[in-house]
Amino acid sequence: MRIGGFLPTTLLDYPEKLACTVFTCGCNFRCPFCQNGSLVLGTHYDLSGSPDTTVSENAGTNAASVFSMASNDDQGVDILEHIKKRKNILEGVCITGGEPTLQKDLSDFLRKVKNLGLLVKLDTNGSRPDIVKALYQEDLIDYVAMDIKSSKEGYSAVSGIAGLPIAAIEESVEFLMHSGIAYEFRTTLVKGLHTHADMESIATWLKGAEKYYLQSYEDSDLILCKLMSSSSPGSMTHTTSLKITDSRNTPFHVDFTLETFSTEELQQFLQIAQTSIPSAVLRGVEMPAS
Repeated sequence: MRIGGFLPTTLLDYPEKLACTVFTCGCNFRCPFCQNGSLVLGTHYDLSGSPDTTVSENAGTNAASVFSMASNDDQGVDILEHIKKRKNILEGVCITGGEPTLQKDLSDFLRKVKNLGLLVKLDTNGSRPDIVKALYQEDLIDYVAMDIKSSKEGYSAVSGIAGLPIAAIEESVEFLMHSGIAYEFRTTLVKGLHTHADMESIATWLKGAEKYYLQSYEDSDLILCKLMSSSSPGSMTHTTSLKITDSRNTPFHVDFTLETFSTEELQQFLQIAQTSIPSAVLRGVEMPAS
């Protein structure tokens, strides 16, 4: 396991559970608004999940105070020892990233966690449904949080991957909605990337979902596009032309402006979502006093 960070205690990451959170390195998406940019850049992965041994020059930039980056592939052993010592306090372990399903020894790690009697929550972008299904069939996961990046039509632009195989995402959505496992879908809304039309499409796609959370983009100096473009920190509005690659390593550019929606604008998105997903709610958004 390539582990890039560890949060010993959280009451937020696993719904209604006292848990710890393990952050894995590497991702096969390049979402420009990603808050864990240093983890994404820890290693480059193509869409098949095969790692490139060349570590990005930007890996870990400005991240030392947030994440303790793994110095080797065996840090999972140390994390497991820490979890073992606290197994009578913790109720669960959250595995996030990066994209955890890219880790070749993920199932071995989760098996050891489950043997401690703890629940497991998996965060995923849904690009590897075969892995999610296998983990479920082995009873290695108890809860799945899947990011819905955008409408099907907007997925490539928002995920930063040209020609992204949307069929894999659709398969993961279908599996979670009908497998019986506890799950949630969530979308981080970014002005400049998401429109009302996108939300209408998502709402139709996820109609009847058990849980759907809308989250607001938050600017920081660690978002992926800033780390990749070496832009000046501190601006709430970020405009850039970012050179990224598709699954065949063909370079292309994406021009975008990242801004935070107002509370009123977020409520408009929520109203659209609730037309097909009554359970949809805004998460982490401070509502104005009535």
